[in-house]
Amino acid sequence: MLRRFSSIRAGALALVLTPSLLHAAPPANPATTAVAVRSLLLDGQAIGRAVIAVGTNGHILRSADSGATWQLAPAPVGANLTGVCMIDAQRGWAVGHDAVILHTEDGGSSWAVQYRGPDLQASFLDVGFLDAQTGFAVGAYGLFLGTADGGRTWTQRQIIADDYFLNRITVGPTGTIYIAGEHGTLLRSTDRGATWTPIPTDYDGSFYGILPLAERTLLAYGLRGRIYRSEDDGATWQLVPNEVRTLIMSAVRLRSGVVVFGGQARSFFVSRDDGRTVAPWSTGLTTGVAELVEAPDGTLLALGEAGATSLPAP
Repeated sequence: MLRRFSSIRAGALALVLTPSLLHAAPPANPATTAVAVRSLLLDGQAIGRAVIAVGTNGHILRSADSGATWQLAPAPVGANLTGVCMIDAQRGWAVGHDAVILHTEDGGSSWAVQYRGPDLQASFLDVGFLDAQTGFAVGAYGLFLGTADGGRTWTQRQIIADDYFLNRITVGPTGTIYIAGEHGTLLRSTDRGATWTPIPTDYDGSFYGILPLAERTLLAYGLRGRIYRSEDDGATWQLVPNEVRTLIMSAVRLRSGVVVFGGQARSFFVSRDDGRTVAPWSTGLTTGVAELVEAPDGTLLALGEAGATSLPAP
């Protein structure tokens, strides 16, 4: 059960969180900036001049000033929300537990249920879109759904033989789609999600994401401080030296070119050479991080156990 629980984003920080935080009641006055520092936030994205963040209890937060203040959007569900994807300043999707997919058409100010699966025990962990029509939602036990009509209909498919959790989906600069998951699972699609090819590695632990740096340069990261680097789109990998054996949940390449990794409490790493080497970075934040987002004004935001926290420049 520990493997299953810790792989769900709302429980992926279970290695650093207490159960009471995972099921905490919403604040008494939720439509304030205080929600951003009380909620467990699990994913986020900067788009245009806004930042959208999602988390437990159906919380969806929107900031128009790079994280200085936040507003809580009305949410149609109370389920934990684990992933969000905005394709432009107006349209986006959020996914989570209870087999739910939400949609917004007004920049995240309001949301509606677009899909709810028949099995309410199913959990989505992430969502990604190529354009306004083509998107994918991934999750627990190999859960994979795709849409070709902007989410009006979703079709479930099996893309791996095992029931491994699919933790994160990302799109590279040339449109290649990547999925990272349990037991060394890395997948690639070069035909807009029609087919998926395994990307082999020599690691059998869980991956929590692939960060594309260029057309063929990738970083894959996950458990025990593991970071792998590829310069040939995953044909071969090199293990990046890192002595700190901690869970890495997120990675972001800043506009400055610096790559930042974050995850388990107190564990941040910085690379200034496109991931060839990493070094520990002290931020002062001692709580778990699920996602790192560079805000429109360049502020680095850590989303996680402490809500939304502005970090110093690395």
